Amino acid sequence: MKPKTLFDKIWDSHVVRSIADGPDVLYIDRHYIHEVTSPQAFNGLKERGIPVFRPAKTLATADHNIPTKDQHLQIRDELSRNQVEKLNENCLKYGIELFGLNHSKNGIVHVIGPELGYTLPGMTIVCGDSHTSTHGAFGTIAFGVGTTEVEMVLATQCILQPKPKKMKITVNGNLHKGVTSKDIIMHIISEISASGATGYFVEYCGSAIKSLSMEARMTICNMSIEMGARGGLIAPDEITFEYLRELPSIPGIDNINVSISDWKKLGSDPEAIFDRELEFKADSIKPMITYGTNPGMGMAIDGSIPLSDVKNGKASVSFIKSLDYMGFKPGMKLLGHQVDYVFIGSCTNGRIEDFRAFAQIIKGRKKAANVTALIVPGSKKVEEQLASEGLLETFKNAGFEVRQPGCSSCLAMNDDKIPAGKYAVSTSNRNFEGRQGPGARTLLASPLTAAAAAITGVITDPRNYISEKIS
Repeated sequence: MKPKTLFDKIWDSHVVRSIADGPDVLYIDRHYIHEVTSPQAFNGLKERGIPVFRPAKTLATADHNIPTKDQHLQIRDELSRNQVEKLNENCLKYGIELFGLNHSKNGIVHVIGPELGYTLPGMTIVCGDSHTSTHGAFGTIAFGVGTTEVEMVLATQCILQPKPKKMKITVNGNLHKGVTSKDIIMHIISEISASGATGYFVEYCGSAIKSLSMEARMTICNMSIEMGARGGLIAPDEITFEYLRELPSIPGIDNINVSISDWKKLGSDPEAIFDRELEFKADSIKPMITYGTNPGMGMAIDGSIPLSDVKNGKASVSFIKSLDYMGFKPGMKLLGHQVDYVFIGSCTNGRIEDFRAFAQIIKGRKKAANVTALIVPGSKKVEEQLASEGLLETFKNAGFEVRQPGCSSCLAMNDDKIPAGKYAVSTSNRNFEGRQGPGARTLLASPLTAAAAAITGVITDPRNYISEKIS
């Protein structure tokens, strides 16, 4: 039998039908929806007079533009309120499980899916959100889809999809102190560019990847889309299985050990062929920060902004435009540059381990007076963990306010916007122009780097404040 990649094994087992010279009809095991990209899809079903084909396979939450303060009150923004209400109505009408605003299981869709046991190895998963790639950390084929495709999955539980090419990215070696999974993926993107993996589905391998926790692996897979990839995945192993064993329950699974025996078969065969392979050394990675307006414009925190974005030494118009937007110059160092906001949260870094890392630097110190901090847990469960572990008290003593769960300032669809011209060190995934608010200037970084900026008020190397490695 021909050796197969993990991606091929999952994809091929879910193909309902292949269209000659066209896409595959792919069966979808789990469909996540939220309030922003689902209303139009449900309207399409209504206009055609058809039901949701398999409502038990879809899970809904409100997350993108819900407020992160006073969630018990009526949502003030009319558009946001209407979207949340429509999600409630549609889920009730079609029998879809909903963890809406104020539900004890509410949270960002890519945070609650794994923590509630809905994301499992070997699945195909889609959502009307580009960062669906997060779920690939469990050894799944997970990717974002458009609203038309959301409707397609609701109606048929299948999707028309061309099969991507396969890329293998190996990271071997040991990470240095202060280097996290966020730094790994930002380093990779800075090396291959924001379009370097376009057309590929990426499998992450190597000793550095295998050493990561599940939450750290989710961060890696989450940002696969930021280098143009269709998605990313990591083969399940004992770290995966232990994470799943510790969940209070897994919907649809009575005996976790029986399932694990099947999941252990998931992995790329030794002789499997990838369309492209890249390798990185973990010990060459430093804490990272972005300086431009796409995630590929990143550098080591103690480095300098490149003189050019092209090998021939001539800076492109877009490169200069990006630096002008950010108020930076080629060759400039960022250490010591004043910041105005710090945001920790999002589906990239809104899990409990991220806040533990943030707290490691914050504990016993005070927030810088010039910094406004947005600390937003990724789910109600994370919010509860912050309280039970004493982190809320740590943040309060340091002068920080913790918000309620939601996507918040990652994309600024609610009131959590960064003002024009202000600098924000953000643990989210995108630094596009206006992503965090019209005119906002975003510098992507890890929770450790965000914490160092929060207490100093300037871009600071987090290695100055920590004594041990955190993933």
